[in-house]
Amino acid sequence: MAKILRVEIFKDLKVLELASVLAGPSVGQFFAELGADVIKVENPRGGDVTRSWKGVGELTDDRSAYFCSVNWGKKSVALDLSTPDGKAYIQKIIPETDVVIASYKPGDAEKLGVDYASLTRLNAKLIYGTISGYGTDNPRVGYDAVIQAEAGFMYMNGEAKGPSLKMPVALIDVLAGHQLKEGLLLALLNRERTGKGDFVQVSLLQTAVSSLVNQATNYLVAGSIPQKHGSEHPNIAPYGDTFQTLDGQEIILAVGNDKQFQELCALLGIQQVSAAEHFKTNAQRVINRSELNILLQEAFIKFQSEDLLPKIHFAKIPAGIIQNLEQVFQLDEAKQLVLEGEGLKGVRTYAAKHSSVSVAKTLTLPPVLGSTRVK
Repeated sequence: MAKILRVEIFKDLKVLELASVLAGPSVGQFFAELGADVIKVENPRGGDVTRSWKGVGELTDDRSAYFCSVNWGKKSVALDLSTPDGKAYIQKIIPETDVVIASYKPGDAEKLGVDYASLTRLNAKLIYGTISGYGTDNPRVGYDAVIQAEAGFMYMNGEAKGPSLKMPVALIDVLAGHQLKEGLLLALLNRERTGKGDFVQVSLLQTAVSSLVNQATNYLVAGSIPQKHGSEHPNIAPYGDTFQTLDGQEIILAVGNDKQFQELCALLGIQQVSAAEHFKTNAQRVINRSELNILLQEAFIKFQSEDLLPKIHFAKIPAGIIQNLEQVFQLDEAKQLVLEGEGLKGVRTYAAKHSSVSVAKTLTLPPVLGSTRVK
């Protein structure tokens, strides 16, 4: 069998990161993980704001735990782009740059002379990706928590009749990063075909709306405004419902069809439940969820999780134990994504595996502010 040649697909790609916080920098780390040379330009007065976002009791240098989440494999240049030295650096580096990642407030990039129109005068093949809160025509500053509120996520998130809650991860930022990656990859493909650069724009708000998926169509198609259901799924039962076992573990179910439900009831010794007319179909189970969950809890509490879960998994019924992060990073699948060095740890942003494309086995540590000197 011929040996497959694995290559770091972006080993000759030069990326200039003019972005901070989470969404833009996550895209920069993605390119670094696939071999690109990524230079992160930061304001010399403190740099990326996440360098100072430290938890209670966190003892780190300017590479906070938050900063370490999306800044591996980069070089840091500390430079004020409004100064002559800053402008000279841009004039020098842009002609040899392939991709710019920016996340300025509307109007700020133009003031600094690092907007798409200005930079393409220096490099017509440049691909420029920018993330904003509400689009380049809306001057509002966008932050994940506010977008979660305005895009409907918080209204739906929480227990019934309870307060609205944001998600514990800045997931809109993460999803915006994925949107920008997709846009930049399309632009790179198009440049290979046409030789032309591109301007890729992503907004947090449109990212959030596009991520509403079935909850959006629950409203648009069915005319129903989604309400809070805790972890319960509005269209499937038992899906998102949790049950306690005899040893105190919480098990979540994600039963997606009638056959899985029948097999679950058989394992629990309650075949009569799946046979009951008002539980036979998913539509009936959604309507009668409260009664169903009482019967399921009465069954689950009779089992030890270590005895029951292997049987559930063997039967291909989707279920799992609710775990904290200490337990998560004991999983082999999670360990494969951990980045580590000199006491710092992080997680890869890119989790896909290829037969011919190689992800960098090691990445340089998240950079100390200004650790790369301007030449």
